[in-house]
Amino acid sequence: MSKRKYQVNKEILKNQRHTQYNNNQINLQIVLGRVVFHIDFDYFYAQCEEVRKPDLKTKPVCVCVFSDRGGDSGAIATANYTARKYGVKSGIPISFAKKRLENRADAEFLPVDFEYYSKMTEKAMKIMKENADIFEYVGRDEAYLDVTKRSEENFKKASHLAQQIKNLIRAKLKLSCSIGVSPNKLISKIASDYQKPDGLTIVEPNRIEQFLEQLNIRVIPGIGKKTEQRFKEMNLETIQDLKKIDVFTLNNEFGRKSGTYIFNAIRGINDEPVKEKEESIQYSKIITLKKDSKNYEFLLENLYELCKQVINVVKKNNKMFKSVGIYFVQSDLTNKSKSKMLKNSTNSIEELERNVEQLLQDGLENQTMLIRRLGIRVADLTEIKGQSDITNYF
Repeated sequence: MSKRKYQVNKEILKNQRHTQYNNNQINLQIVLGRVVFHIDFDYFYAQCEEVRKPDLKTKPVCVCVFSDRGGDSGAIATANYTARKYGVKSGIPISFAKKRLENRADAEFLPVDFEYYSKMTEKAMKIMKENADIFEYVGRDEAYLDVTKRSEENFKKASHLAQQIKNLIRAKLKLSCSIGVSPNKLISKIASDYQKPDGLTIVEPNRIEQFLEQLNIRVIPGIGKKTEQRFKEMNLETIQDLKKIDVFTLNNEFGRKSGTYIFNAIRGINDEPVKEKEESIQYSKIITLKKDSKNYEFLLENLYELCKQVINVVKKNNKMFKSVGIYFVQSDLTNKSKSKMLKNSTNSIEELERNVEQLLQDGLENQTMLIRRLGIRVADLTEIKGQSDITNYF
């Protein structure tokens, strides 16, 4: 390489680093002017059951998804903190949970009641929406609130508002929740998990670095077991350890997108806005298979039956869908899903079956584990307007 070419490349690299630094500064400035809450309900399903039946509060409570195979076949959806002390956690087989709680004759194993939990969610979300500038629904038991305007960008006022929301939820619904308060969604999500249950953690802009550095790398959303293991192999366990690694090394190790995300996240940099979002409506059906399998023909036969059931619901509600997905619960109770967006909205069973067939082929590629439960869902629903079924006239 010529001396001139080397100097040019060196200058480009210098400029890239300078740009990265400036971008980080810009991102940091963006988040400093905001106040964001992440609200997460503690052991939500089990807590709802405790509200319905208060004497459960002193007992180990496991809310279960029982399968169609009978007996103790199925998995734990959630467990209260008393049950967790015995090693019971979400996703483990019911039979394992019963074994771990065999010395607790008072342990309760209750079936999921989604209708009841949805009603509790609706009431809780109403309280949150009434106290937010912008409300973003995430799931049955969590949401983001942008409260920048009503808190006047003041974290002391934000702290009072967060406590007020907690008090309202407890008074009206008898539920506890944990709230993280910070300048952005990322830090607020980490903070809401910091003092569970019934926690309130405030991370002001000037405390972000101090708050993060003490924590394990795994607290960063998106960092799973494999990534965590790779960091352990590199002798990195805390966020403070990880900050010693430059962005170029992270990009080489995990790819540019993931590497840059990790580099920014461990510094508390996140400018993702809180977006107005209500609970999205979708139609889904799931079954427990007669036997665990990864046989294409067997699975497709079951999916076709689910397609008929879903299409019946779609047409009954006068809807069309634009998004199709399938999902597996594997023999180790982990989940796997595949989805796609269609070019046009439809309510055709032929179109649904054709796309489900393709998703199954994609999903079974490199599939090693047997599949225990199988489901499909359709979303991005729109109402059919100005159309009538010809049979309506006869």
